[in-house]
Parts: sequence; C-alpha cells; structure tokens
Amino acid sequence: MTAHILIVEDDRVTRMRLAGYLRSLGYRITEVEDAEDMQAVIDTDPPEILLLDIGLEGKDGLTITREQRAQSRVGIILLTSRDEQVDRIVGLEMGADDYVTKPFDRRELAARIKNLLFRITDIGRSAPAPGAVENFGPWHFDRIRRRLVSAARVETLSGQEFDLLDVLTRNPGVTFGRPRLSEIVGRGELRPGDRTIDVLIGRLRKKIETDPAHPAFILTRMGEGYCFAAPASSGPDQPA
Repeated sequence: MTAHILIVEDDRVTRMRLAGYLRSLGYRITEVEDAEDMQAVIDTDPPEILLLDIGLEGKDGLTITREQRAQSRVGIILLTSRDEQVDRIVGLEMGADDYVTKPFDRRELAARIKNLLFRITDIGRSAPAPGAVENFGPWHFDRIRRRLVSAARVETLSGQEFDLLDVLTRNPGVTFGRPRLSEIVGRGELRPGDRTIDVLIGRLRKKIETDPAHPAFILTRMGEGYCFAAPASSGPDQPA
C-alpha cells in the first residue's frame, strides 16, 4: 500500500512544490495549511508521516508535535529554518523523529522519508539476537509494539528512540560512538554541532532511568560514546 504523507505548511508555494515532488515519487499526499485542517485529515485518513513546518501561524509545529506524541506514533519530520536550531532540539525532545532545514535538498528529504518509513514498517520483523536484552530493571522492552512496559506504566518510543534503544540493548556492554549512532537513526554523517544523539539519549533516560542524571542503564563513555549496561555475566566493554 502506498504510504500516506500529510504536509502541514502554510506557505502555499512551498507546499505545492513539495507535494508535487513527493507525488512524483509515488506517495499519496494530502496538503493542508494549519493545525485545524491537519486534525480533520488525521481523524478520517491517518497518515504514516507528518511533514510539519515548525513556524506555522496559530498552533505551531512544536505544539502539534507534543500533542501528536501524546496520542499517536505517526512519523514526524519537522521542516525548519536555518535560524531555528533551538526549536529543532526542542522538537526532537518533544518526540519528532527527524528534521530537515530549509531550503532543503529534495533528494535528502526523500531519503529521510524513506528511512523513516522503513523504520516504522520494519519494527518487529526480526527476532532479538542471542544476548539481546529484553528485560532490565522494572522494564520489558516490547520491540513489536515499540514500547517499554513496567508494572507502573507504559512508555511509547519514537522511531529514533526505538532504533537507539534497540541497537544498544542488542549489544550490551558495547560502546557506540555518536557518528555510528547517527547513521543508525537515519541522520547520516554526523555534522559539527549536531546534538541529535545526545537529545535522543536524554529522552530515553528520562523514560527509563530512576535518576536520569545518574543513569544505571544507558551509560556515557567519555570521549567514546554510549553503551547499555551489560549484565553481570557479560564481558568487558568494547569500543565500536
């Protein structure tokens, strides 16, 4: 089935050009200019991906991201301007899966859409490898439903959060550098000043750690990267 992409962009020219390009790639596209029209589409024909302009008039893209993450696992790619770095970080913290910066290369955007759709549809296809951690502390990592479950609550995961936790828990005790993790979550080559991985790790720690400032599960290896705390029977940490 053709993926449905909903473009939420209040600049008519940008919206029409983007819609035309993505239709030429075979996607089913709906385009709207504000949050009210967006919600009407979501209620009747839910999309797989939202392409969401941060700077919408009225209810902005950051507010929409927060609201959608409270009720939906739709893929969210933010469309941002070059001077909106803080908003990009806040958007990731609120649960956006990715972002592209205007003016953007259409091929780069298409690649990010393809990667996000792959992550969304590929969840649960592969069984955990031998040694992969499924239970830690109070949590059960439900890979099929892309969530963490404890006796007290359920924490759902965005696409990039899932990808990070999946690779870390499949390789307990192994340290992954930021450049490698950036590739895993579909960001490609890590650019100078790109804090995406640190933001995602922070989001995961807030969800799973009793004290995120002193994590017990996702550990920082100074100058190397991050690793998942290995069970007592595991071998020593290995650089990746």
